[in-house]
Amino acid sequence: MQISSVFDSGNIECVSADNPADIRLNIRKDNGSDFYQWFYFRLTGARGIPVTLTIENAGKSAYPAGWKDYQAVVSSDRENWERAATRYENGELVIEHTPLADAVWFAYFAPYTMTRHDELIAACQHSETAKLDVIGRTLDGRDLDRLVIGEPGEGKKTIWVIARQHPGESMAEWAAEGFLSRLLDDADPVAIDLLSKAVFHVVPNMNPDGSYRGHLRTNAKGVNLNREWDKASQENSPEVHAVLTEMKKTGVDLFLDMHGDEDLPYNFIAGAEGVPGFTQQDGELLNAYKDALARLNPDFQTKHGYPVDAPGSADLSIATHWMAKAFSCLAMTLEMPFKDNANRPDPQFGWSPERCVKLGASQLDAMREVFDRL
Repeated sequence: MQISSVFDSGNIECVSADNPADIRLNIRKDNGSDFYQWFYFRLTGARGIPVTLTIENAGKSAYPAGWKDYQAVVSSDRENWERAATRYENGELVIEHTPLADAVWFAYFAPYTMTRHDELIAACQHSETAKLDVIGRTLDGRDLDRLVIGEPGEGKKTIWVIARQHPGESMAEWAAEGFLSRLLDDADPVAIDLLSKAVFHVVPNMNPDGSYRGHLRTNAKGVNLNREWDKASQENSPEVHAVLTEMKKTGVDLFLDMHGDEDLPYNFIAGAEGVPGFTQQDGELLNAYKDALARLNPDFQTKHGYPVDAPGSADLSIATHWMAKAFSCLAMTLEMPFKDNANRPDPQFGWSPERCVKLGASQLDAMREVFDRL
């Protein structure tokens, strides 16, 4: 048997793979950081053999509470990802599976590789309503892609959508794919209506380096991009710096940042309630968006989420908080689970790429619901 992860988005260290009943593994830390939790690797040579894979350092990962009730995903074609029997005990994550093919891939969540990102960009640029530009370069020299969708015009609003500041949160780019696919559908009446009134700026992957390297939370230098918005620099966070430079040119009327949460088994939105100057009217607009999304897509809910910050106490290094302060706009963070959606569980697939895509597409409905209040 062989364990490998030297590929796009891969991450694992093999301690031993001599005994199929006791394969021992460790997750590699993000470069320049102590963060780790994302894993993605291939097992070969175990067709028809029951295997037990133990990730020894799971207990010291970034969010060990996230392993409770978590199930890893497995695939033999890297297209269809099912949940594998998984348990967390004594600080170790134990995965049990019987491969039905010569090679199978295991991951923390269905990967969204840089190869797939390139395919998404290639597909989107062929739409007559989309324009692709490179707004910056990462520390590893990768392009930071932005898609501008819609024609500028007098009185039009400006909407920015970004995803995957934390590269291990691959569900964020799955949702961005769904958002873009629908926005570029020239037969979708909601998309057509929104594009008559707004221009969209979409960065589907804020962290190409971390994505390729198999990081959980940081860029190539070990910097958490979602703690850089009040101090972005070319030296530490050129990704954020590039986006902010463009935002200053366009202005922002609505900002949506797509993420994943390791612990909570729900889809929810975190707002900017703790930002200085956040008003009752701002809260009503935020709640209107969330209520609309919950009504339009049953995978979304408003009961569970992060505690609301006390007035004036928000961490302004976080994108949603900084955007609300800097642009006085509706700013939100969409969080999706690594686990199953507890309100609508699916034992075979859990929270899946397909459902991420649908939830991403549903953002257009919610945006249309509140658009006249922006």
